This record gives sequence, structure tokens and C-alpha cells, in this order.
Amino acid sequence: MKTFGVVGWSGSGKTTLVVKLLPELIGRGLRVSTMKHTHHNFDIDRPGKDSYEHRRAGASEVLLASSARWALLHEVRDNPEPDMDVLIGRMAPCDLVLIEGFKRHRHPKVEVYRAANGKALLCGEDPTVLAVASDGPLPDAPVPVLDLNDVAGIADFIVEHCGLGGKSEDGLV
Repeated sequence: MKTFGVVGWSGSGKTTLVVKLLPELIGRGLRVSTMKHTHHNFDIDRPGKDSYEHRRAGASEVLLASSARWALLHEVRDNPEPDMDVLIGRMAPCDLVLIEGFKRHRHPKVEVYRAANGKALLCGEDPTVLAVASDGPLPDAPVPVLDLNDVAGIADFIVEHCGLGGKSEDGLV
């Protein structure tokens, strides 16, 4: 599985770009999954539900399943946050995993940048940022600058970098 990240400061539009890239890449015949890192404590379960009670009672993992989807909840508790590569290893095979966040990990990335945020570019400090997708010109950027509104162009960059050629590695569409 190939991996490619989308990083940037909060409010830069990372999620918006990922959501626009998904149909573009899938439309090219790729099987794409996503991974999102958050610095916030999150929960997809809620008090009063049986699965929540299982976790609260001490279960290490709870698997929820229905005819529409399934989810595996794994409690980290006092252990360190799992490494991104370990988490990817738990995912079903696909052509590309688009990763939102995990900006300190050493996978290839595109930075989403908006000057209006008033933050510094990340690409100057991180050699794994291969391009910047921006809503304006960045003449001093040390990497190629892509038009943030040109989703097809950003997808071209990712596909080319990952050597995916626009179709599923196993030939399936």
C-alpha cells in the first residue's frame, strides 16, 4: 500500500482537500482509504450504548458490526500512542492510504497552506513535504506550489509520486 499525507496548520483546509481528492482518485480506478490523526480525545461511542459499557468495563477491544459497516475500537489506556505504520498494518489492503495529519511522521506529504492563517510554511523544516497546495503564489517556497483549487492537478502529483499510474495495482477497478 502506498501512503501520501496531507498536512498543514489547523484551519488550512486539510479535510476539505482530502474530501475532494477521494472522488478524484477513486474515479481514476484507485482503491483509496484514509487515516486521520487528531490531537483531541475522541470517541465514536457514547454512554448508554452496550459497546460503550463493554469498554468502560475494561475490554481492550470492542468490535461493532452491522450490515452497513464495522468498527474496531482499541483502547490505548496507559500505553503510548501507536505508531502510524502499526496502524496502517491493521488496515485492509488498498492502493493508497491518504493520511491527514501525522505531520511528524516521515511519509511523503503535500502541505495545505493559506497565507490568511498567518502561520509559517512547514515545508522549509520538513524534507518529506514534497509540494505545497496554496490559495495564492508562494515565490519563496522551496518545493513546487500547486493550486489548492486544482484538485485534479494535486491528484496528478500524488499519483505520479506514488507510481500508481491511475489504476488499481491489482488491475481491479
